[in-house]
Amino acid sequence: MPPTHVIPVSSAADERAIADGAEALRNGGLVIFPTETVYGIGAAVAAGPLQRLRRIKGREDTQPFTLHLPEPAAARDYVSRPSRVLRRLVSKGWPGPLTITWADPAPDQAPAAQTRGAEWLDLVYFNGVVGMRCPDHPIAQSLLARAGVPVVATSVNPAGRPPAFDIGGADAALLEGADVVLDGGRARFAAPSTIVEVRGEAWRIVRAGVWDERVIRRLVRTTVLFVCTGNTCRSPMAEYLMRRALAERLETTIDALSDSGFEVLSAGAFASAGGAASEGAIRELHTRGIQAARHASQPLTPELIQRSDHIFAMTPDHLAAIVDLVPAAAERARLLDDRPVSDPVGGGPPAYSQAAAQIEIAVQRRAEELIHEDRDW
Repeated sequence: MPPTHVIPVSSAADERAIADGAEALRNGGLVIFPTETVYGIGAAVAAGPLQRLRRIKGREDTQPFTLHLPEPAAARDYVSRPSRVLRRLVSKGWPGPLTITWADPAPDQAPAAQTRGAEWLDLVYFNGVVGMRCPDHPIAQSLLARAGVPVVATSVNPAGRPPAFDIGGADAALLEGADVVLDGGRARFAAPSTIVEVRGEAWRIVRAGVWDERVIRRLVRTTVLFVCTGNTCRSPMAEYLMRRALAERLETTIDALSDSGFEVLSAGAFASAGGAASEGAIRELHTRGIQAARHASQPLTPELIQRSDHIFAMTPDHLAAIVDLVPAAAERARLLDDRPVSDPVGGGPPAYSQAAAQIEIAVQRRAEELIHEDRDW
């Protein structure tokens, strides 16, 4: 028989149950709740509740528990100067099965530390490192938002024991020790979150979980894709011009652009593989100090679309071709410029010059947007 304080919760619409859990957290209680990975037991960030949580978990160390956030934007309160990698993991990986341990260069300057004081700082950070997670579960998100106080949580199992994926698998002592237990059924992934440690622009996987290294590498990288018809004229010019524009803004070299987490590609909606860039495109790039003789065309594929964060089309027809292949890409795909970029093929040098000039201006604007995206998380 489950303890009498176990409350079945079918969705975030069960306001009474979630309100009970939120009230318990505000009053210093312990609450067990579901996430998409495992069940967690949470407490408000205060000395008393944390001592109780540590005791019931059987943890003798003094390291803080992981902050559980109701939304990705809440991470801003605990970060003084976010790196590009941190911003990308937060904006692209949350809500989701991802725990981030962030080594903050100046934790005392984080907004939460400024408002709550040095003693509170020690409850959240350990040697300048804070652990954060934003669950992708409606009950967890609603509970954390309704609580209205910072909440930390840990898995519902004694130290060294397997985590619980449903209430039936939870440790009996932890169930009895909690003030409220929200039973939302079996966790969707039934596996731990992936833990990624971030120090500036460097990162490493501390614990493998739901997401593997391939997924994390995609999250920390911004991939930009340009699409035209044959991938020999317009999109290659945009690709090479964007690489230089980003490198200049990041004060790095084009060859080192990938080290800054950017990947720039191009493809053609009706392209064949391995074709060279047109003479006109090579000439226009050469006049701008860019060599493109090694360009090899590639066809637009669902895989290319799915790996890209930003997709820029030269015309509405190209935009339609992208969405036809991957309908979900509609929110990531848009025209490069307000005006369609006409195909210069057959128009001679003046047509190529006009297309290159239009693309260059549009690329400069888009490069600024990409850089600001990394700054304004």
